Amino acid sequence: MATKKEIKESLLEQLKAKGKNTKYYLDMVDDYMSYYDLKKRLKVDIKKNGVRYVTYNGNGKKVEKVNESITNLHKTTQTMLKILQDLGLQDPILGSDEDGYL
Repeated sequence: MATKKEIKESLLEQLKAKGKNTKYYLDMVDDYMSYYDLKKRLKVDIKKNGVRYVTYNGNGKKVEKVNESITNLHKTTQTMLKILQDLGLQDPILGSDEDGYL
């Protein structure tokens, strides 16, 4: 699995190759990386708490709820894909099989 640093470097290299290395585009890469961090946290929450969890409502009654991280993960992933599309970039390019990335 690629590291956060490798992903960011790949995106920045793609921007540079396209001549899109202004502050506006660099800021969008930073936004992408913030969503990357959020995606990781959402996955940890889902792994820890599951798809559904038990809680208590205002009346003290035990209820089962859907983990909102599921919906938020989907929205986060969609936003990340939209940023890549807006930048005209591919998914991060991380090397070949020989490098151990693919």
